Amino acid sequence: MKMPQCRVTRDTLFVLAVFAATVFLFFLPTGFERPLSGEAVKATVLTTDNSGVRQHGIVRTGDQALLLHIESGERAGQKAQAVNHLFGKLELDKMFTPGDSVLALMDATTEHVLKITVQDRYRLHVEAMLFGLFALLLLWYAGATGARTLLSFVFTAVAVWKVLLPGLLKGWNPLLASLGITSVLCFVIIFLVSGFDRKGFAAYGGALAGLLFTGVLSVVFGHFFAIHGAVRPFSETLLYSGFGHLDLTGFFLGGIFLASSGAVMDLSMDIAAAMHELQQKTPHISRLELMRSGNSIGRMVVGTMTTTLLLAYTGSFTSMLMVFVAQGTPISSMLNLQYVAAELLHTLVGSFGLVTVAPFTALLGSWVLTRPQSKQR
Repeated sequence: MKMPQCRVTRDTLFVLAVFAATVFLFFLPTGFERPLSGEAVKATVLTTDNSGVRQHGIVRTGDQALLLHIESGERAGQKAQAVNHLFGKLELDKMFTPGDSVLALMDATTEHVLKITVQDRYRLHVEAMLFGLFALLLLWYAGATGARTLLSFVFTAVAVWKVLLPGLLKGWNPLLASLGITSVLCFVIIFLVSGFDRKGFAAYGGALAGLLFTGVLSVVFGHFFAIHGAVRPFSETLLYSGFGHLDLTGFFLGGIFLASSGAVMDLSMDIAAAMHELQQKTPHISRLELMRSGNSIGRMVVGTMTTTLLLAYTGSFTSMLMVFVAQGTPISSMLNLQYVAAELLHTLVGSFGLVTVAPFTALLGSWVLTRPQSKQR
């Protein structure tokens, strides 16, 4: 009766520590904060004037004049003129219609004259509602485990936002930084969900081994693929924003095992949890039999997980592939292009990590989960 009580206390302390760390990181300055030149406010579009907009096929340039009704801030209830600048890029431009809610940056140049820059449609309330629904569903279905899962979700987002990204901007080694943050995130996520038990240690050990193997492969094959990191969207923009010292290729390679770490954790926890359940039902199972069972489970999970990873990565560059297909580009030329080769490297190296994490977890789990029985013998 004492062992469960000790474990619960330890798990509770860990949850509190992660919660405290999340709060601390949330309020931790990144070092890149800049004061806004004005006040961010919510506004509603009352009228639009498109006379200054020039149409070039499907692309628009020029300026769209807007009359806004300010909904928040010190000048709530007032009306103000604003201009929506169009740059001729569909991924950046937006056209507004009366009734749209927008997020605008308001700068009072004098007591009565406002300068307003419309940033985009107002989506914060929808994002908050969606996250709230996700949290409620998670808590309803998983209870206390769902609460810990939600905490791990928030901790991961805050750690990436407040630690990894500012560190990379400050010149941290992108490979070591990505590997370090994924190792910490794996530790926090796995032990928050599993608790400090042998199942969690087996899952974490297997996931860490898979991540290390993925990291080595990304460096080795990244060298042979000779892909520049600027292949990622907005990467080159960093160089023109005062960060010309950054290693974009290192960011690309580090992102490979950062992106695959979630699937690696998922697979290692699946195998470790199944092996733990098997060991609980058959406590006298030998290490060799348990390892064989873990490998059998791993083969089934890997069979679908690798395809899942392929589909997840493919969905991010479907439009690019459609362009090549529409132009009749030969498959050899398509696969040799840097953009496609980068996604192939991303997918295959990530899949390597998934395939290797299964035997690592099965081997480690067979030793960790059967340790008490082997001692009794």
